[in-house]
Amino acid sequence: MEFNQIIKELKNKIYKPIYILMGKEAYYIDIVSDFIADNVLEEHERDFNQTIFYGKDCDITTVIHTCQRYPMMSNYQVVIIKEAQNLKKFEDQLIKYLENPLNTTILVVCFKYDIIKKKTLTDIADKKGVLFNSKEISEGKLPAWIEQYISERGYSIDSKSSFVLAQNLGNDLSKIANEIDKLFIAIGSGTKKITADDIEKNIGISKDYNQYELQNVLGKKEIVKITKMVNYFSNNEKTYPFIIINMALFQFFEKILRFHSLKDRSQNSIASTLMVPPFIASSYIEFARFYPLQKTVKIISIIREYDLKSKGVDNASASDGQLLKEIIFKILYI
Repeated sequence: MEFNQIIKELKNKIYKPIYILMGKEAYYIDIVSDFIADNVLEEHERDFNQTIFYGKDCDITTVIHTCQRYPMMSNYQVVIIKEAQNLKKFEDQLIKYLENPLNTTILVVCFKYDIIKKKTLTDIADKKGVLFNSKEISEGKLPAWIEQYISERGYSIDSKSSFVLAQNLGNDLSKIANEIDKLFIAIGSGTKKITADDIEKNIGISKDYNQYELQNVLGKKEIVKITKMVNYFSNNEKTYPFIIINMALFQFFEKILRFHSLKDRSQNSIASTLMVPPFIASSYIEFARFYPLQKTVKIISIIREYDLKSKGVDNASASDGQLLKEIIFKILYI
């Protein structure tokens, strides 16, 4: 079942005896389990009818015994296993319980960062209740996700700013949502448009010195601006660690490499294939002129080499700033 359908049914008080929430993206697992914990029972019912276990601190026998109890002065009891990926040898007993589950018990299994591989369990959970696989969102879909998250809360953001947030915050949706929520608090309700200045002031992502701007000037070989940015990053190594910048460089040149194989170079085709916002797509035509196919292949090889150096391979003493200066020089003058 999809996330939106699960939430819709829960809001309509359509409850199932089992919810197995699994997958690499923890954000949606937390949303569903928190919604159940906060909304199924009235506050006065929770003391006797809501039990939260943690996988590393419980055993499946105790969980099943709890599930087999009847609720006290309530229509339901809620049993939640958080961090179920740390619960040992639970599959067989859970399968047996689900063959005849108690309809007054709502059992929520939060299995994060992986999927349950025992098909017998996932099949019976899907048949008797809800099976949800929370998949990791791809890099290319992050800006749109950020824009939707902000829009649903009554604010707006321009495409460039959402792209900058996506590039600098990574793809941990919980972290992104937390940073955006702090941004809402900081700017207040007086203004509904989030700007680059708001992001710089409250999240700490510079509107002038960030991964997007570095890729943009590097792609166009604007030497003066590149030098200024590299010096800034080198002087602020803790804020801009080399390993993060190098990963962004790899993603950038890997997109240029894919661009070279495109037959359809319309804006929509570029945006779809490279998974970048449309406002950036046409820039790759210019980037590719500065970085022909063979040069791009060599640059990716250099980036891999410096990834190893950042981890200490063939590098006894070079700092992050020194590594950054070296790799940018090689990219520009290969």
